[in-house]
Amino acid sequence: MGNVRTGTPPTLDTGVLRRMRLARDAMDREWAEPLDVSAVAARAGYSRYHFVRLFREVYGETPGAYLTRRRIERAQDLLRTANLTVTEICMQVGFTSLGTFCTRFKQQTGTTPTEFRRRARAGATSAIPGCFVMFWAGGFRKQQ
Repeated sequence: MGNVRTGTPPTLDTGVLRRMRLARDAMDREWAEPLDVSAVAARAGYSRYHFVRLFREVYGETPGAYLTRRRIERAQDLLRTANLTVTEICMQVGFTSLGTFCTRFKQQTGTTPTEFRRRARAGATSAIPGCFVMFWAGGFRKQQ
C-alpha cells in the first residue's frame, strides 16, 4: 500500500479495486437487510479487519459509515415522499433502533427526521400512501 512516512498515495491493483466494488455493490443492493461486515468481507475475499482497512483506503470511509450514509439517504427520500411514520422508515431502511436512526440522521443532516420531513414537505405535493411504499419495498413479507 502507500508509504505513511512520505505520504505517497497507495497503489491498489485492479483485483483489489474490483473486489471492493463488489462488496460495495452488495451493500447497495442489500442496504435494508441486516448486514454483517464479516459476511461482506468474506464476499470480497478478505478478513473483516483487512477489509475495513482496504475499504477505508479505497472509499475514504469505513463500510459501516458508508452503509449508514446510504441508509440515511434512502430515509431522506422516504421522508420526503412516503406517508410512513419515522419508526416505519427507520425499520424500512435497515436500522433496528429508532434512537440510533435519529442520532445518525441528525449527525448526517443536521436535523431530526421529523423536522426534515416538515421542511421537505412545506409546499410540496401529497405523500405516497405508506401501504404502496411497504408493498413496493417488500415490507409485507410473511414472518417465519
